[in-house]
Amino acid sequence: MSSEYDAPISDQAFDQIMNSMRTHKPEAKTGAVAKKVAKPRSSGFETHPLFQQMKMQREFAALLQIKDPYYHQHQQKAGATSKIEGKDLVNFASYDYLGLNGHPEILEAVAEANQRLGTSVSASRISAGERDVHRDLELSLARIYETDDCIAYVSGHATAVSTLATLMGPKDIIIHDALIHNCIVVGAQLSGAVRRFFPHNDLAALERILEDERDSFERVLIVSEGLFSMDGDGPDLQKLIDIKTRYDAILMIDDAHGLGVLGATGRGIFEHQNVSPKGVDMWLGTLSKSLVSCGGYVAANSLIIDILKHNAPGFVYSVGMPAGAAVASKVAIDIMLREPQRVQRLASLSRRFFDRAEASGLDLGKSWGIGIIPVLIGDTVKTLRCAERLLQNGFNAFPVLPPGVPEKSARLRFFINQTHTEEQIDAAVDACVDAIKRA
Repeated sequence: MSSEYDAPISDQAFDQIMNSMRTHKPEAKTGAVAKKVAKPRSSGFETHPLFQQMKMQREFAALLQIKDPYYHQHQQKAGATSKIEGKDLVNFASYDYLGLNGHPEILEAVAEANQRLGTSVSASRISAGERDVHRDLELSLARIYETDDCIAYVSGHATAVSTLATLMGPKDIIIHDALIHNCIVVGAQLSGAVRRFFPHNDLAALERILEDERDSFERVLIVSEGLFSMDGDGPDLQKLIDIKTRYDAILMIDDAHGLGVLGATGRGIFEHQNVSPKGVDMWLGTLSKSLVSCGGYVAANSLIIDILKHNAPGFVYSVGMPAGAAVASKVAIDIMLREPQRVQRLASLSRRFFDRAEASGLDLGKSWGIGIIPVLIGDTVKTLRCAERLLQNGFNAFPVLPPGVPEKSARLRFFINQTHTEEQIDAAVDACVDAIKRA
């Protein structure tokens, strides 16, 4: 049975109710009103938690007479060797795996590009227009990964951040390796997607997450690395591809350190493990390592690249790569593919370091022994003392400390360069053994 309350309210009655609500003043409450407590004001960042943490660490280091290991001033091109504060050193803190930084062919091509196109493209590519050097680089990268297309950003970190923030959203989930690079974590956070992580290289744990949560989300993005920069190891790529296929997920591989290092010709983890690159939906990388420049890229199908080129903030709202930077990486790719002996020598020197270090009793974790070799020490203070002693003895190896790595896993990280000599490799291992004993 209907009643008067079932009838729709008239516009006049609705306006009267709304006006009454706008003009109605609630009755004053009796009794004492609690006084609002003002928060302490700060017009600077002296009390910022990060600054306070840095201050405490510096005071602790000064107390123990440990020198700050950060921001050493190099006085020449840093490759297999460098000069820091006037001292010649054997350098193991450079990503220049193939020894291409400063290669005459690259320098000549960069000079020509700068002369023709200038040192800046002045604005974003979507507004200022394209340059041939950008597309030449992107198509060269696409050919390596056998993808439709590629997009090159001016920043490696912003590549991952902008890509994830653009493609993923609140209805999606991003599942990544626990030791994934910071750029993936930040991009996942900005995307608004749910984020989960699985223990390092534990693909059974990844499957359990997918089994529990896959059907609660529209898109699922799985992210891992081809060669992990802190540990020098990587995942089973074919198994990752099988998992993503079974659960209708999307797979992204960050092969920033794998390109130029893994595989017979340096194409990366897919070549190293003899797996088709087509099983990976997005290949992420940077141009600052084997490709001796600056920037980042995503190689993928044409639909993904189209979305990113018109929507990714780190691309649309950021200046395009300088012509010289794009040309440097393009020519580095040409040399890498033309001279596979560079990749092979890198592998040989890496194995020499690994075998000698392992025979000396050093803890190398689960490193594959290709390009990146960590020496795990554990204690933070001892690691800093070892790095300082190595520097005094003519070797530059960077100390990696928590929170960059898990607690009690501080380490020295050695990046091998194919232009290192056998004598430099042997001497570095021996110096490391001695430094650890004395620390």
